[in-house]
Amino acid sequence: MTAPLILASGSAVRAQLLRAAGLDFAIVRPPVDEEAIKASLRAEGLSGRDQADALAEAKCLSVAVRHQGFVIGADQMLACDGELFDKPLNRNAARESLKKLRGRPHHLIGAVCLAKDGAVVWRHIEAPRLMMRPFSDAFLETYLDQVGEGATASVGAYQLEALGAQLFSKIEGDYFSILGLPLLPLLAQLREHGLVPS
Repeated sequence: MTAPLILASGSAVRAQLLRAAGLDFAIVRPPVDEEAIKASLRAEGLSGRDQADALAEAKCLSVAVRHQGFVIGADQMLACDGELFDKPLNRNAARESLKKLRGRPHHLIGAVCLAKDGAVVWRHIEAPRLMMRPFSDAFLETYLDQVGEGATASVGAYQLEALGAQLFSKIEGDYFSILGLPLLPLLAQLREHGLVPS
């Protein structure tokens, strides 16, 4: 593959953000075991910020060493009062995550890196702060009914761009980072490399 730009991700949202911004790119799913990497990073006691950065780099490099061109890798971590949250495995886990986050602020740490010829040439981290409103148990069950399997599709059991918006009272920080990709800093970097118009 000789595509000038590759997204090393299986995330439909990240791909949609790049498409909506007018980018031409290929998608290559990174051949990494995210859970094994997370377990190792957590055993080392790394912060959520460092874990997101390390995972973004691992995804990026796993593709960059096999393909020519520029490769984008990204990852997210949700941190609330020192606890890191993963994607819930089922409805019950989603319910428990949302109960823990309800009425409290959390940070959604988004890391992105860009590699070329098998080496990282740029990285960036954003950490928007989100305030989840103190919704009722009845609302929570209705929400879970409405989103169905979507509750297990992302860390925190919500998609802010959809029904998940109803869970929040305030967000502070970059909206694109919350969706999964710090898009504006990435576009600025791609512009420097001549991959998007300046």
